[in-house]
Amino acid sequence: MQIVSLLSKWYIQAKPSKIKYLSISIGRGRGYPYNRRMVIHTFAFRWKLDVTEEQKQRALEEIKKLQGQIPGLLETWVGTNFSPRSQGYAFGGAMKFTDRAALEAYGGHPVHQQLLSWLMPLIDPVEIDFENDYPFDRG
Repeated sequence: MQIVSLLSKWYIQAKPSKIKYLSISIGRGRGYPYNRRMVIHTFAFRWKLDVTEEQKQRALEEIKKLQGQIPGLLETWVGTNFSPRSQGYAFGGAMKFTDRAALEAYGGHPVHQQLLSWLMPLIDPVEIDFENDYPFDRG
C-alpha cells in the first residue's frame, strides 16, 4: 500500500483548517490513534551451526504470523540480513508497538512463548528496544 500517496490525495481534498485528528490505518485494517511514545522492538539472530533452511523459513513465517495475534503490535518487518557489516547476524526484524505496556505484554503472550519454545535453541539473539517520538517535536 502506498500510504504517502493515499494521504497526499486525502490532504489535497480536505480542508486543512477542519482537520483536528488523524488516525492512520496500520496493520490488518485497524485504525490506531496517534501515540507520541510508540515502541520499536528490533532483533537479530545468529543461527546455530546445525539449523536447516526449513527451520529458518519456519522462523520467518511464524514471526510474520504474530501480526494480528498480539494486541498492540502495529507493524512487523522481518527478513534475511544482507549487510556486509552483519557480524554474523544473518536474520533480523523490527516491530512497532503502541507503547511499552504492549511490548511488555508481548513478551509473555502465549503465542510468542510458543514461538520462543522451539526458536531459542536455534539462535544467538540480540534485541534493541526504544521509544519513538513521532512526529518529532519541532519546538
